[in-house]
Amino acid sequence: MKTKQRDHMLLAAMSLGMNTTLAQKDNVLQPRGEVTADEGHSVTLDCLYNTTSSDYYLFWYKQEGNKSPKFILSRFKVGEGKTEDEEKYSSTLDSSLRSVPLKIQKLELSDSAVYYCALQPTVTGNSSTVDENLWSKDNTILH
Repeated sequence: MKTKQRDHMLLAAMSLGMNTTLAQKDNVLQPRGEVTADEGHSVTLDCLYNTTSSDYYLFWYKQEGNKSPKFILSRFKVGEGKTEDEEKYSSTLDSSLRSVPLKIQKLELSDSAVYYCALQPTVTGNSSTVDENLWSKDNTILH
């Protein structure tokens, strides 16, 4: 009797602070680095954050191979934010737990990538600051 081989994927979650001029208390932490999951299932990547700002934004990005990180979704302290593919990705900002987990549904092998959780305490800086910080912080990978 043949057994069906399941395809496993490894997801990595990386942290990204988007404004390095703020106090050290402004940061994100992804407690689990690499996550392995089965194709067709769903997975949740954790992201915890600290900020001294009263107005902040949290973002998730996906980076495949050597490509540039791609925006997945954003969540704001006030308001919902934006999601690129609502059937695939979801997240809820919980300011009491300081958490913004990313749920990825209906996993496919193409979901194997590095996933970045990013914090932007205020609307300061510019896109070049974001690009610089993408390569200078800890990251999480999904394979």
